[in-house]
Amino acid sequence: MTLASGIASDELDPTIRPQDDLFRHVNGKWIDRTEIPDDKARWGSFMVLAEQSEAAVREIIQSAQSAPEGTEERKFGDLFASFMDEERVEALGIRPIEAQLALASDVSSIGELLQTLGRLERHGVGGFYQLFVDNDPGDPERYLVFAEQGGISLPDESYFREERFAPVREAFVAHIQRLFELAGIDDAPARAQRVFDLETEIAAQHWDNVTSRDSEKTYNLFSWADAAALFAGGGGDPAASLDEWAVALGAPEGALSELVLRQPSFTSGLAGLLTESRLESWKDWLAWQIIHGAAPYLPGDFVDANFDFYGRTLTGTPQMRARWKRGVSLVEGAMGEAVGRIYVEKHFPPAAKDAMDDLVANLIEAYRRSIRTLEWMGEETRDRALDKLEKFTPKIGYPVKWRDYSALPVDATDLVGNVRAAALFEFDRELGKIGKPLDRDEWFMTPQTINAYYNPGFNEIVFPAAILQYPFFDAGRDAAANYGAIGAVIGHEIGHGFDDQGSKFDGDGKLEDWWTAADRAAFEKRTGSLIEQYNALAPAQVPEHHVNGALTIGENIGDLGGLGIAWKAYLLSLDGQEPPVIDGLSGAERFFLSWAQAWQQKGRDAEVIRLLAIDPHSPNEFRCNQIVRNIDAFYDTFGVAEGDALWLDPQERVTIW
Repeated sequence: MTLASGIASDELDPTIRPQDDLFRHVNGKWIDRTEIPDDKARWGSFMVLAEQSEAAVREIIQSAQSAPEGTEERKFGDLFASFMDEERVEALGIRPIEAQLALASDVSSIGELLQTLGRLERHGVGGFYQLFVDNDPGDPERYLVFAEQGGISLPDESYFREERFAPVREAFVAHIQRLFELAGIDDAPARAQRVFDLETEIAAQHWDNVTSRDSEKTYNLFSWADAAALFAGGGGDPAASLDEWAVALGAPEGALSELVLRQPSFTSGLAGLLTESRLESWKDWLAWQIIHGAAPYLPGDFVDANFDFYGRTLTGTPQMRARWKRGVSLVEGAMGEAVGRIYVEKHFPPAAKDAMDDLVANLIEAYRRSIRTLEWMGEETRDRALDKLEKFTPKIGYPVKWRDYSALPVDATDLVGNVRAAALFEFDRELGKIGKPLDRDEWFMTPQTINAYYNPGFNEIVFPAAILQYPFFDAGRDAAANYGAIGAVIGHEIGHGFDDQGSKFDGDGKLEDWWTAADRAAFEKRTGSLIEQYNALAPAQVPEHHVNGALTIGENIGDLGGLGIAWKAYLLSLDGQEPPVIDGLSGAERFFLSWAQAWQQKGRDAEVIRLLAIDPHSPNEFRCNQIVRNIDAFYDTFGVAEGDALWLDPQERVTIW
């Protein structure tokens, strides 16, 4: 059997040398001719596959609309039908949220505000915190509730303070006013300004993104009594108590007896804002949270206004996605595994799982060999690193146990009711984990998701079915292209176990310092050099906006280790044999060209700027080019020499794993 090269050779741009710009040598022609679809903020390999997955899911959902009553299929079919019934949505107007708005309007004290907010949060209204359940980094065999700072409606705290985002802030106030007017709320301009002013004060209590990704700084275990005392000491209304919020929230008994406040100063700072003098502002803020959360499910004027700000202004996207696509997203969010079970039956061949098993085993072996020979690491740390590697759990394709949605009520005629029911179902499912044994079979992505992840608390690497296709994986192509794409993705996820944060967890998922001081210093010297490299980078389309090397360091370590170890795994797979030349390309060339092919993407200016501010991933051109600048095999493969744009002096190249 003749295997394909896996490289679109006719796409290679002969006017751009790989030694100067590998990303554009491979993707330049595509970038020049491709228009980003009007309903997208960016477009590329991941999004193309996501569109295909979305279309496949639509077929599954539409078929489910005629499934027997009571089945999961009929349930998500009805959920989709409720979203697609525009006529009913328009006829209902704002009636679905009138009762909640009345609750907000009737609040007469800070204590009542806390009670009302707790009741509404159960049904999906945004609150002070983003609550989630995960295993305890200090005792990974048990679940805990985590409270992440919240309360703001812009991408992060920097949007409220940095001068470059002043036009966004102005548009945000106008957007709040517009939704208030649509909801029939009087004095909308003044109320919108009050909401903005209050969110600005809330944002001032937020930690920045770099600090908030620090596993040690954000692990702050509190008893409920201590958390309530921290809140009470914040200087707000002395009559206000966090207990009032917790009781109204209705968490299961004991679920909040201990919790992790990821940013403790946020709790005390927020409490200081809960004063009677700000009560009207808080009531306006609560009304805004209700309208803002419901806007995608209300009549067209709300939907259009919501997209105008969150789509056009924040990401530069000119056109809203088709209604059916938004309906698919609703179903995916509420019942993703129910759809995923059918998706796997239809679209995931068993042979793909077998091939991935082999790839993962080879990547782990390449990591094992590399760790054994690291010159900068001492024996004590090396033994612990190898122990952690042996304890990795790979998950490929789909869960062995599917989520049960039998307790989720769905009514084909009640869209907003369904959205609230889904939020309550998820709230109860998450908090219901507290006190139960760890479910190591749970997945945190659906099989139809184009992505992969590493979970440090479970020490697992997870690869959903949908990413196991071209350009990442193709069983019909030579190994070089697979190792350069999905192999590097596998290596990337394993690498997260040893990045600046993952390396703080041991093989059992415990947050524990298993490094000697000398080895940690040697590691941080290398990561510090990588941070400096990325701080110097700025996308050509927005040259005044730089990459944040500290924010992106974890992903950059994952990319660097991922590609470097994938190269070693590819060489292992050859078993001493010389790889064939296919389509005039050597195995090494196919490996690196496939890497660049996988990162094919272009984005709108506003979206690139937004992602630079909040996304821990670097722009794709740098994920491609900056990584290969640090890998000696790239220089050998393409004869990269001093003076070439991608040349980096040998002493400046970073190798970690």
